[in-house]
Amino acid sequence: MNWKELMSSVRRKDIHKPGDKPLNAGGDRTEIERDYDRVLFSAPVRRLADKTQVFPLEKNDSVRTRLTHSHEVANIARSIGVSLTYRKDSPFNNEEFKRDLPAMLATVGLAHDIGNPPFGHQGEDAIGAWFRENSTNENKVFSYLDDLKISCCEKDRMQEDFLRFEGNAQALRILTKLQIVNDSFGLNLTCGSLAALMKYPTSSEKTNEENIATKKFGYFHSEFDVVKDVWSETKLQEGIRHPLTYLMEASDDIAYSVLDVEDAIKKGLISYRDLIGFLTTSKSVGDVETTADKSETNKLICHVVENAEAQHIKHKSAGLSPSEVNDLSMQMFRVFAIGEMVSAVIDAFLDKMDQIEKGELKKDLISVSDAALLCDKLKDFAFENAYKHRSVLELELEGHKVIHSIMDMLWSAIESRGDPAEDKKHRGTPFQKYAYGRISENYRRVFEDKDSPLPLGYRRCQLLSDMLSGMTDTFALNFEKELKKLRC
Repeated sequence: MNWKELMSSVRRKDIHKPGDKPLNAGGDRTEIERDYDRVLFSAPVRRLADKTQVFPLEKNDSVRTRLTHSHEVANIARSIGVSLTYRKDSPFNNEEFKRDLPAMLATVGLAHDIGNPPFGHQGEDAIGAWFRENSTNENKVFSYLDDLKISCCEKDRMQEDFLRFEGNAQALRILTKLQIVNDSFGLNLTCGSLAALMKYPTSSEKTNEENIATKKFGYFHSEFDVVKDVWSETKLQEGIRHPLTYLMEASDDIAYSVLDVEDAIKKGLISYRDLIGFLTTSKSVGDVETTADKSETNKLICHVVENAEAQHIKHKSAGLSPSEVNDLSMQMFRVFAIGEMVSAVIDAFLDKMDQIEKGELKKDLISVSDAALLCDKLKDFAFENAYKHRSVLELELEGHKVIHSIMDMLWSAIESRGDPAEDKKHRGTPFQKYAYGRISENYRRVFEDKDSPLPLGYRRCQLLSDMLSGMTDTFALNFEKELKKLRC
């Protein structure tokens, strides 16, 4: 891998429309710094404020949303980038990387969840489940594939894109096709940033769980043209991650493993003492006894706990209420845990650099770092005490029901629109016309593009999933009620 190519500041518009660029558009910013600003000011990022991270959204509550989570991931990723450009043992300790490396990591950290639908990860599952249920009934959504003269590989991809709907692939689509500024290039981010954003650089029919880079898919059939441009500029290829993707993924792991626990404590589901008790018991992932474990990963847990407990004692002696002690102690645990995990990830990245650059690292970076055990135990703790909480399970059930109800009503409206290349007007019922008109205008514009090489049936499925993915929790709940009330 060549780092000059990996950090490419070339944009797809530069490739397809050379010379079509405003003078001094970036001011004193680098092109990659401009990427971060483009993502930050985009509407999909603002919508993350009303999308669930783990717990149901509540007024005047301090628990995290997708937006706060994304900002925290971006901050952790940027900090890792800054550290890499200042460490004496780092190959990035030079002026060439000091601005762009942290900026690129912050950009992909901020954008990594931008394609996630409402109601947490249950939203992704619900969209895929709807397509699976409607692929076998009388009006099956994939019947259009029967008449297409294309390869079996392409047919499989066109189905799998929806049967196993993936928010990571939707993120790439939003940034490059749907978030229209003034042309068809979306936010027109640099090829380096788009490559680093692709957590799973493979298509939906070629996933392989044995490799962290291909256990899911990172782009839809409709964005294959984008991916080819990105790979051409960065010299990457299918199944080979951009090295910074490992750091973005690790930043996400650090954020949600620590901060989901903090949210659970903030909501009073468990206490700081429960967490410390869990971390200092002998049970590890898979209930493996680790009492005699003297590994570096266990030492890291001990170090974090010792530092947190020292602060906990100070808080208890300061005349604070039990609630304040609980909150402050968890906040300090968060500080120490994130600090230790970030350092461990940086060490692992530098240690595994050769494998990463050869495309040989098949595991995520956290799992090969000294922070592996702490991260696993925090995830176990959150799974048992947060993800299984009644409020979370109720949200998942409600979200699944609402998403399927909306998709049922919108699918009828999309089908009855006919072929935009032949039918100038919607030919459905008044309700179907109304429902179709409520779909975001830019999504409809992409769907109705007469020059699109994609089959009409595929575009119909994509319009449906585009609309659902763009919804916030509140909008989805209100929109479903609105359509049900008007439906005859």
